[in-house]
Amino acid sequence: MDDAELLRIVAGRLEDLAARTTAGDWRIGGLLATRPEVIAHRPGGTTEHVAEARAGTAAWIAALSPAVAGPLADWLRAAAQRFPVDPAALELAGSLLERLPSTGAPNR
Repeated sequence: MDDAELLRIVAGRLEDLAARTTAGDWRIGGLLATRPEVIAHRPGGTTEHVAEARAGTAAWIAALSPAVAGPLADWLRAAAQRFPVDPAALELAGSLLERLPSTGAPNR
């Protein structure tokens, strides 16, 4: 398998997994700060607690565990070194920026 084929296979698997996962824009909510809830907000205004749909979301959560943060960050940093910047990297960074909390740590 060559590198391009590997990228296509992984992209397809990620899309397939997302299609089986609780749909919507996941946001943290809930009444207790010590026990936040993840709520899927869907087009049309409906919501669903992601914990209530564990069968559909467990694989997604496991697939995007903290183990993928390092390689993903490495890819974004590598993309930042190229001109022009890869539009896919910019799209991913924009999506993540809307969802990631600010840590107060300096940019690397």
